[in-house]
Amino acid sequence: MTIVTEDNPQSKYLTDIWFYIILMHDPRFLATLGARVKELRLKKNLTQNELAMLCNFEKASMSRIESGKTNVTILTLKKISKALDVELIEFFNDGVR
Repeated sequence: MTIVTEDNPQSKYLTDIWFYIILMHDPRFLATLGARVKELRLKKNLTQNELAMLCNFEKASMSRIESGKTNVTILTLKKISKALDVELIEFFNDGVR
């Protein structure tokens, strides 16, 4: 377990992640997050179906995630980040606030 302190280099990163977890109930946030998932997927030249298969999801689930119609868990984002070969924080970069 990592302790969040001022002198811990991961402190800012972990604080940011917890902040975003709290926002997971905000429809605009979910829509922006879904758009970011889609953007990263397209950069990897993957279809929704291909990414869904890599994550062991149904295509409909990936569609709901990208359209912001589902409350995504951190474990789901972890699976997607692994499939896209990106760090989890990448979902929250580029204006996802």
